Amino acid sequence: MQDISPHTRDKISAGSNGRTQVRTSFCPLGFGLFSSLTFASDPSPLQDFCVAINETDGVFVNGKFCKDPNLVTEKDFFFPGLNIPRNTSNPVGSTVTPVNVVQIPGLNTLGISLVRIDYAPYGGLNPPHTHPRATEVLFVMEGTLYVGFVTSNPENRLITKVLNPGDVFVFPVGLIHFQFNVGKANAVAFAGLSSQNPGVITIGNAVFGSEPPINPDVLTKAFQVDKSVVNFLQKQFWWDNN
Repeated sequence: MQDISPHTRDKISAGSNGRTQVRTSFCPLGFGLFSSLTFASDPSPLQDFCVAINETDGVFVNGKFCKDPNLVTEKDFFFPGLNIPRNTSNPVGSTVTPVNVVQIPGLNTLGISLVRIDYAPYGGLNPPHTHPRATEVLFVMEGTLYVGFVTSNPENRLITKVLNPGDVFVFPVGLIHFQFNVGKANAVAFAGLSSQNPGVITIGNAVFGSEPPINPDVLTKAFQVDKSVVNFLQKQFWWDNN
């Protein structure tokens, strides 16, 4: 009979019916690794705040470096004038005023930001766009907005709603969404986003206004249109309302 080491013998025993039973031992290291993979998420802040600074010394991190807490002042947590209407005299008829980690350094690591959106009457549009790092909760302050988002492939389902003052609507993270003023007066909305740096990708600007331009052959085949249409669209000035 082959010799069995004490370690292996400890895992094998004979059952009451004479059959061999194998006992498994608990491995804390393996369980810990599995748990960390299963429950991985952005870590919670390990201090009261981490006010952002732009000093990097050539090193880049996922976020921003922290200011010395002893040098932090109330200015690091403050942004004025969000009550002031913005100019919407532009090609899309809207202006987005962001309040994120760039405007308030104290938002760094806190996972939240805010925007004000002003819409011109009769068709002011916040064009189809996505936030790659944030879900958005929109609150209508004034006016009437037609809003919506499109689900991911393969359904590409359009979900829309007409919003009035006091209404709230959610745009899930990463999905293409828009807001369109269908009223006869100016509209104003405020939105909270679940990131201190949510990012924004405006679809038309990114596809047809990239620098350098995307090869027209790529877009011609992707959109199944004549190449002259792509050339026309790439020559347009794509307004950034942010």
